[in-house]
Amino acid sequence: MFRPIRSLFAIPLILSVSAVAAEPEAKQPAPAPEKPDKETAEKPVEPVTREASVEIAGKRIPYKVTTGKLQLKAEDGKPRASIFHTSYERTDLKDPTTRPVMFAFNGGPGSSAVWLHIGVLGPKIIELPGDGTAPPKPPVRVIDNPQSILDVCDLVFVDPVSTGYSRAEKDAKPGDFHGLNEDVESVSDFVRRWITEHNRWASPKYLLGESYGGIRVAGLSHHLQSRYGMSLNGVILLSSLLDFATLGAASGNDTPYLVFLPSYTGTAHFHGKIKGDRDALVRECAAFAFGEYATALLRGHDLDNDTRASIAERLEKLTGIPVAVWLKHNLRLDASVFRAELLRDEGKVIGRFDARVAWDATDKTSRSASYDPSYSLAYGAFATAMMDYLGRELGYKEDRPYEILTGKVHPWKWGAENQIVNVGPRLATALRDNPNLKVLVMGGHTDLATPPEGVAHSLRHLADIPAGARDNISTTWYDGGHMFYLNPPDLVKTRKDLLEFLAKP
Repeated sequence: MFRPIRSLFAIPLILSVSAVAAEPEAKQPAPAPEKPDKETAEKPVEPVTREASVEIAGKRIPYKVTTGKLQLKAEDGKPRASIFHTSYERTDLKDPTTRPVMFAFNGGPGSSAVWLHIGVLGPKIIELPGDGTAPPKPPVRVIDNPQSILDVCDLVFVDPVSTGYSRAEKDAKPGDFHGLNEDVESVSDFVRRWITEHNRWASPKYLLGESYGGIRVAGLSHHLQSRYGMSLNGVILLSSLLDFATLGAASGNDTPYLVFLPSYTGTAHFHGKIKGDRDALVRECAAFAFGEYATALLRGHDLDNDTRASIAERLEKLTGIPVAVWLKHNLRLDASVFRAELLRDEGKVIGRFDARVAWDATDKTSRSASYDPSYSLAYGAFATAMMDYLGRELGYKEDRPYEILTGKVHPWKWGAENQIVNVGPRLATALRDNPNLKVLVMGGHTDLATPPEGVAHSLRHLADIPAGARDNISTTWYDGGHMFYLNPPDLVKTRKDLLEFLAKP
């Protein structure tokens, strides 16, 4: 039913959409003609369960961790796909049915759940130096995570088909799962099966999606309810989006310039290009963006020169980017240009996923950012740490590669032609039909991949939901970027915010 504007190939989450401020694409050969994956059923790997414990909030929490695959089946019983997942269940409780369970998804599309798994939620976490903006010395390993929420909530990290070790079965085509609706349907089936096999229908149920994972969980919130009668307790949108029109600027669509602007302010403040109270400046910028700035952009070429100059001066004060640059770009600066311009005089380019990261520019004359140093910082570290953890500590190995971030899911099917992907209406329906459903939006001030104001804009425009349902939506902010949890203070705050969300009646 939807089609995106461009393509977002990304790391933890938005991996592709047709071309909205694109993420760095994985270097992959051109895809071969699609055919069933015959290996899957020929060499099955048995699930592995290990017992362990972790200290959280001063208490030793025992748990079992299971790595393995759950097989999805068609109506006639034939295997469709094997979904790789890692489940963590606390073991010292008599009645697990009263205990919440959370399903966590990264995005892409084409990303495994590695980022949420060993970046923030799980009992083991990647160890990065400092505030998460410096490159770690390889090899990187995982350490105990005292900020995990495993003490209060069981966790299931899910790799959709063709990511991680998840694969289509031998009589199915991988492409049957590579699409907006196809993905929602198959992942919903996984959630239903896991809940059933673990006798957890009576447990409070939560979904957490990062980046494109937010598109996924918004779709799941509706599909699980309408198809299986599974009412959720909460949906968490972490560095996410609902509507691709908020990211893909095009002729006649100035919305992305509005939603990115407050993130430019947060980033400029971090790098010392503007002074004052950061939070107050971001609020001022948001009011300006959706007020005077929006009005000016709507006027297009009818905007008079005096007003144009006045708007450019205000933009310089809020972003640190000179008036001349704003005027040169017709008051419209996309994220890639901003990332190249902010520290151009210092010969540096800032990150897309985390604009706190600033590395040397490889082409100091380039109009736009030539690479994303925050992607470079994270990808190798997470890949190495995850493979070491899976094999050495969890005891799970396969011959084929673990697809941490893959382009094999493309082309991704978006649905009907000539529409922009917007799953806001699906979330609105879930909120309407389940008055107790809670939504938590988590966003970072220096996220230039999926700026938090994008989700805020989408939520303001949700139609057909009761006023009481809007009261169930809350937002919390962090100092870091897309993966704000790599910043230690933000990691601590993440646990606090999630515990408060889980405790809401």
